[in-house]
Amino acid sequence: MQMHKIVSRDEWLMARRELLAREKALLRANDELRRQTRELPWVKVDKPYVFEGPNGKETLADLFAGRSQLIVKHFMLGPGWKEGCVGCSFGADQVDGSVVHLMNHDVMFVAVSRAPYPEIAAFHARMGWRFKWVSSFGSDFNFDYNVSFTAADQARGKAFYNFDMGDYMSDEMPGLSVFYKDAHDIFHTYSVFARGSEQVGGVYGLLDVTPHGRNEPSGGNLTSWVRHHDRYDDLARPACCED
Repeated sequence: MQMHKIVSRDEWLMARRELLAREKALLRANDELRRQTRELPWVKVDKPYVFEGPNGKETLADLFAGRSQLIVKHFMLGPGWKEGCVGCSFGADQVDGSVVHLMNHDVMFVAVSRAPYPEIAAFHARMGWRFKWVSSFGSDFNFDYNVSFTAADQARGKAFYNFDMGDYMSDEMPGLSVFYKDAHDIFHTYSVFARGSEQVGGVYGLLDVTPHGRNEPSGGNLTSWVRHHDRYDDLARPACCED
């Protein structure tokens, strides 16, 4: 291990304040980036996607579960896989406790994989997660949102992922996609892939990429909407988040 410079407490405080100024500049730049994220144009979703999950067959509209915003975690678990991707599982461990807060802030969170639902359900139970997880097996959903790839992609060694053509890496890849639903239509508002999804974790990171953002008073007053996760209105709490 490289030896660090040893200084007095006053020298350390000066250096830390200089670093803090750079940290605050990065934070402000990220706030501006997320403002621009919410100003992205939207795409109307016209294809009638159908998924299978614990409630049987469901449409994309059903996945919103009465909310106006939906975050889809593109979880790498393909047909016939013995277990889910370790990276996606690592992320799922971190987000599982966030879901109850999202659901009580007009955001539904659902994982989607191309494996048939029985294969998903087995791994879901093994891992003990509580978020909803459905299968897109037999639909174009994963292919349309560029997280699943065909034998033809593999044969040519190229695939469209992370908004560009690149070298083929796997038949399944990770990402997040965000959707908005009004009284009549559904819109695709945002997607992020590869290492970009590392920055979208925890409640605030996920809210920041939704159309309404954090949707709280300026200054981040958590008491305006956050509750202990066991103190949300029972009628608002989804069954998947109950103990």
